[in-house]
Amino acid sequence: MSNYHEPVMLKEVLDFVPKEADKPLLLLDLTFGGGGHSRAILQNMPPQAVLWGFDQDSDAARQAKQITDPRFHFFQANFRFFGQFLQAQGKEGVDFILADLGVSSHQFDTPERGFSFRFPQEPLDMRMNRQAPLTAADILNTYGAEELQRVLGWYGEVKNARTLAKAIVAARSVRPLQKVADLNAVIEKHASRQKAHQYFAKVYQALRIEVNDEMGALREMLEQAATYLNPGGRMVVISYHSLEDRLVKNFFATGSFRGEEPPRDLYGNVLTPLQPITRKALIPTEEEIARNPRARSAKLRVAGRIR
Repeated sequence: MSNYHEPVMLKEVLDFVPKEADKPLLLLDLTFGGGGHSRAILQNMPPQAVLWGFDQDSDAARQAKQITDPRFHFFQANFRFFGQFLQAQGKEGVDFILADLGVSSHQFDTPERGFSFRFPQEPLDMRMNRQAPLTAADILNTYGAEELQRVLGWYGEVKNARTLAKAIVAARSVRPLQKVADLNAVIEKHASRQKAHQYFAKVYQALRIEVNDEMGALREMLEQAATYLNPGGRMVVISYHSLEDRLVKNFFATGSFRGEEPPRDLYGNVLTPLQPITRKALIPTEEEIARNPRARSAKLRVAGRIR
């Protein structure tokens, strides 16, 4: 587990894990990673509860094999499919859901995965599921300038997305962009010296999100959570950038991803599938950030089903 990041906002997550129950409970960790959250949940949940872990990454699947607690079951799959696994196992609802979004430190620090601009000789991969067909290199070498501008501008909030997109198309006309160094050479010509690191990070974030269809998967997962969460159940989501957090916030508050006005009953009560439990996003303590810098941008939101 040392190769994986320290579980983010663990204390806050555990505050919402059910501690007592008069019936069997089903809990889900939809982003198993290195298993830090799952191990702690197993130690804190009621004896009659069962925990299912999900992760599409084969490295995470190997980590999951180290957990021998019979109450734990692991499924190597993208969390957008968790509803299918519930149906296959004859489960009608769940009592707790955790989703810690984003990329683990292990993925960033494994050079050949291509998630980081720190390893110039590695391939431009960025796939969380290494069996998936689309890589970052595929996007960079096949998307048109307008498509690249959309990805960079929307998913990375890159201000000069149009200019960078055209530069990528021009560069690949000379030779394909295959390695991290190839992309870095294009990026560095358009990044300001004062904020070069942030600029690189935004570009790589945008490509990673597109490669893994992270926003599409998040929408599907949230919709399924609204369907399967039992009355009294809790859902905890930790996000790391504004696109994710805005989508989660809107869905928890209004039942829509754009934050549209939710329907109301005859008495004016808001009718949404889930109700926010935390008034605003929780953030890590200064102590946690000092101990684990990866937690710096984390925002934790909680919703529940009342009826």
